[in-house]
Amino acid sequence: MLAGYILALLVGISLGLIGSGGSILTVPIMVYILNIDPVLATGYSLFVVGVTSFAGGIRSFYNQGLQFKAILLFGIPSVVTVYLTRALIVPVIPEIILKTGNFQLTKSIFLMILFAVVMVAASVSMIRPSKDGKENIDSPKAEHNHIMILLTGALVGIITGLVGAGGGFLIIPALVFFAKMPMKKAVATSLFIITINSLIGFTGFLKSEHSAIDWNMLIKFTAMSIIGIFIGIFFSSKLSAKKLKTFFGWFVLVMGMYILAKELIL
Repeated sequence: MLAGYILALLVGISLGLIGSGGSILTVPIMVYILNIDPVLATGYSLFVVGVTSFAGGIRSFYNQGLQFKAILLFGIPSVVTVYLTRALIVPVIPEIILKTGNFQLTKSIFLMILFAVVMVAASVSMIRPSKDGKENIDSPKAEHNHIMILLTGALVGIITGLVGAGGGFLIIPALVFFAKMPMKKAVATSLFIITINSLIGFTGFLKSEHSAIDWNMLIKFTAMSIIGIFIGIFFSSKLSAKKLKTFFGWFVLVMGMYILAKELIL
């Protein structure tokens, strides 16, 4: 239990440093270290990441500022899809999805496999070199791609609802390339969008989840994560964000492959 709370620091540090990766760490820590059921872990993750991102977002608001138009364009479709996914889709997924021979694909295994696939996809976006977006914002002729912002917002909402991931690895590139936003401002804005998505998703989780929620564990884990995000924000101005993002990408890739192997190799 203590190891899980210590590792919760990494959740916040990741959010503070690169604006993403919180849920990618939270769910495996809860499942493999704290022995929490994967379905519950994805729901708990929404609360942890939502509250932690809000705490970091307030700090970033004063340092970097926010683009509220982007928050609305991205937030509205993502809020709708994350709530509907968590409240209506996840509860109706059968406990045993597929059974063939000695292998059966349960709801818990399915969600962990899906989460691992999201982790691998996230790692690729973090490892792959990308522009910092400054040339986009400086161009007076740059136009925001509102349609792509709306569509990406809806996609992030579905992912958030299914696997409890805030979607920072999708939100930040979308803000940079479609909203023509500088990287640092995109990270700050991303924290607020993650907050909205995660907490709305958690309300959908509360509506559909009939098991008793371990608030004692959840609040302690979240408190450690909040400490971590301020540590991450502090070091983000002193360390190379590009190198940290690449390192974290490789780390996430290894974790994703580990989860796939653990869940599929019986």
